Amino acid sequence: MAEIRKVNLMEKLALFSNHWHPRIVGELNGQHVKLVKFQGEFVWHKHDDEDELFLVVQGRFRMDLPERELWLEEGEFLIVPRGVMHRPVAEQEVHVLLFEPSSTLNTGNERNEKTVEMPEWI
Repeated sequence: MAEIRKVNLMEKLALFSNHWHPRIVGELNGQHVKLVKFQGEFVWHKHDDEDELFLVVQGRFRMDLPERELWLEEGEFLIVPRGVMHRPVAEQEVHVLLFEPSSTLNTGNERNEKTVEMPEWI
């Protein structure tokens, strides 16, 4: 039987400081629960086969979409459907929980210096 454990998001977020580098904190049904810190602009990208959920734990950020932008505040989330171009932007550091299939590459269809091939577990 798998171990059942609780996860404290604030404790996990205190374990790292770099931006745009997601860490895995849980897994269920082929999905990863990840924590990430954003600051600045990310790259425009899309995920052809995966939807992504972004939940703001602390701070706020803007999600740029092709036709509009959405601001997310603490306690709010949005789901970016597969195939939709998007770009997170954070004027100040924001802490975000991601829920996405384990196959999801953080930069989607783009590869650059912010691409994380194998997120680490914390």
